[in-house]
Amino acid sequence: MITLTSDFGSPYPAAMKGVICQHSDARLVDIAHDLPRQDVRAAAFWLTQTLPYFPPAVHCVVVDPGVGTDRAALALRAGDHALVGPDNGVLLPAARRLADEVEVFRWAYEDPESATFHGRDVFAPAAATVHNHGVAGLDELPRASRTDGYVDRRFPDPTVDRDGARGEVLVVDEFGNAITNVSGEELRAHGGEAVTVNGLQAPVRRAYAGVEAGEPLVTVGSHGNVELAVNRGRGDDAFGVAAGDDIELRW
Repeated sequence: MITLTSDFGSPYPAAMKGVICQHSDARLVDIAHDLPRQDVRAAAFWLTQTLPYFPPAVHCVVVDPGVGTDRAALALRAGDHALVGPDNGVLLPAARRLADEVEVFRWAYEDPESATFHGRDVFAPAAATVHNHGVAGLDELPRASRTDGYVDRRFPDPTVDRDGARGEVLVVDEFGNAITNVSGEELRAHGGEAVTVNGLQAPVRRAYAGVEAGEPLVTVGSHGNVELAVNRGRGDDAFGVAAGDDIELRW
């Protein structure tokens, strides 16, 4: 199986699939191609939320603001999974969710046909090659060389004390839910019936429908983190936040 993830929209992913189909009989599965454009951190977050639910596979990820520059291409081995993509940190958080030990390989490639479409010319054929030879044999491939020089990415940790938590909004999803880096366990332990978020008090509820339509709430999302939401509305608008903004929760 090869999964594909990008910010390409349509029809660019079709060209990637065509290249893979020329070189492999792998089953192809789309994760998403409408991720926020050139937003490496958002892509990294959503990969941590999706890849752990897949059986062993090769995951081809192309959110690549540095396409055409001298940034490297990587192939990672995380247990029975492999991840292929640009060296900009997009792969590392998900790889760590998949396995305790992650091996990083730099993937060598010649001058591609296009300087603007490495998804088609570099990463799609790389994913097909890794799939055909097997994840276990990644280190035996001529194009793969182990490296400890790569762009890393880790999500920031919140600061939590008896009075509250200070963190930030990691991403905002398509529904407008502002997903923070504050653990839901902290909210469950300290939040009570309501919390104050950046000065705005909101009820704590298990489900969006725990408040009337149009009303704000604080909840724990499927990812296990605190969400700022609105029932049938947009939490980012109601709380006045965007991805990357600081937030303060007072218990």
